[in-house]
Amino acid sequence: MKLKIATAAIIMAFGITSANAQAHRIAQHQHQRIRQGVKSGELTKAEAVNLHNDQKNIHQEAKDAKADGIVTKEERKDIRKDQKQESREIFRKKHNRRERN
Repeated sequence: MKLKIATAAIIMAFGITSANAQAHRIAQHQHQRIRQGVKSGELTKAEAVNLHNDQKNIHQEAKDAKADGIVTKEERKDIRKDQKQESREIFRKKHNRRERN
């Protein structure tokens, strides 16, 4: 019985760690997309600042979720939803035909 509980705990911990790692990779990729947009002129400085602030908010949300030591399924789902929404926002701002100042 103790072995089953320990095994389940390890599997759950690995799943949570994997989900956190995935969220981190997504955030890194989004930062890279923003930097590339500024470099290529697809994003204005104001758009880039706005996107970076959104990224900071998502990071803070993830940090708050981890504060109690457990990131629940609902918290992971909410963070992932925010990341997807931000990804769409990056795309929209990169393709809105505004030129960098």
